[in-house]
Amino acid sequence: MSSLWPYCTPGIPDHLFQQLPGIPMSKREVRLLLLGYLRLTPDAVLWDIGAGTGTIAVEVGLLCPRGRIVAVERDAEVADLIRKNCQRFGVTNVDVVEGQAPACLANLPHAPDCVFVEGGRPLKETLKAAWKHLPVSGRLVVTASNFEHLYTTSETFAELRMGNVETAQPAVNCLETRGNHQVFVAMDPIFIISGEKLE
Repeated sequence: MSSLWPYCTPGIPDHLFQQLPGIPMSKREVRLLLLGYLRLTPDAVLWDIGAGTGTIAVEVGLLCPRGRIVAVERDAEVADLIRKNCQRFGVTNVDVVEGQAPACLANLPHAPDCVFVEGGRPLKETLKAAWKHLPVSGRLVVTASNFEHLYTTSETFAELRMGNVETAQPAVNCLETRGNHQVFVAMDPIFIISGEKLE
């Protein structure tokens, strides 16, 4: 349990994470949905590919203290940011790996039960490489911020014959203060695609 987030429920507010300008971050409202789609067990091993700020790695690390998270990030500065956020929340079950997917996946520690891919390129090759490491019934969850990535993911899931495929595009509006008024502001839309390895 973290002193910054002393709760057993997910949904850490975004401002509690250390951030870098221009580095993507899964927003709290989207994170809550993603954690549901991951369907993790208490001792699950999760590969978080393109981990960015490390929000998913931290949340899963707190929710699954007996589990293991491998956070993959190609940029050294961003990888260091993930380490700092893990330290902020007292998370010790995250291995941060600096590397470019899909090439680095062959050498990752701990075989995954679930793989989360946060967009990026080369997306199709990364999805296929991640699929090879999953056990039967292992889950693959992807976020896509544009139609190109959505199409590529859907096409690749079909090629891999993924089962129980679900696709969602949540619409979230948050109340913000603008001048003397409070207005609802739409969060950037994102697609969540999930499925299971059948064979």
